[in-house]
Amino acid sequence: MAPRRISEIPERDRPRETLIRKGAAALSTRDLIAVIIGRGTRGRGVLAVSSAIEDVFEKKKERTEQVTIEDLVAVPGVGRAKACQLMAAVELARRFRDPDEGLRVASPEDVLRLHEVDGIRGRHQEHFLAITLNGAGEVIRARTLTVGLLNASQIHPREAFADAITDRAAAVVFVHNHPSGSLEPSGPDLAITRQLVDAGDLLGIRVLDHLIVSRKGHRSLRAAGAI
Repeated sequence: MAPRRISEIPERDRPRETLIRKGAAALSTRDLIAVIIGRGTRGRGVLAVSSAIEDVFEKKKERTEQVTIEDLVAVPGVGRAKACQLMAAVELARRFRDPDEGLRVASPEDVLRLHEVDGIRGRHQEHFLAITLNGAGEVIRARTLTVGLLNASQIHPREAFADAITDRAAAVVFVHNHPSGSLEPSGPDLAITRQLVDAGDLLGIRVLDHLIVSRKGHRSLRAAGAI
């Protein structure tokens, strides 16, 4: 069944309007492509052209960088201008991709190798990170949730799990640094860990660990019996 033409779709449900209302994550790959190329041709609507372009990328899904201008221009309705727009969008996404995405976490040492975690070890302010994981234990995203003054950073379970819910994560690892260099968990560290574990249990998102890091090393609160 051929895709409908844009004019046949209620205005609020069209790709561009949906992106504005719900964000880019709410769009299918076809609709994201439709937003990028903007329009189809006289005899072929933008959604039909976008579906054909999606097929080109799907065939090289594991090696998207191998898609060429010629591959795209071969799609009816795609000229060099549209092909260049698409190639530029793919390269932009590659440059801004989380460098830790897809890495498998099976131990605290795996967490320590993550780019975001290594970057906070020597910071003079306390940074609190959440690392969301899929069912296979692979990193979805590593994010900084709060930045505080020395040990005054506070985190609420609502903010801690908001991105994990959006990511449809199966598990999460929390990490924060101690600017003092001490790896001993404070009373507030233990209290927030208990709150986060309880919140994760209610949401069905397992808290695998909470790590304290500094230039001197790291401390796993799971290994310490706090989880």
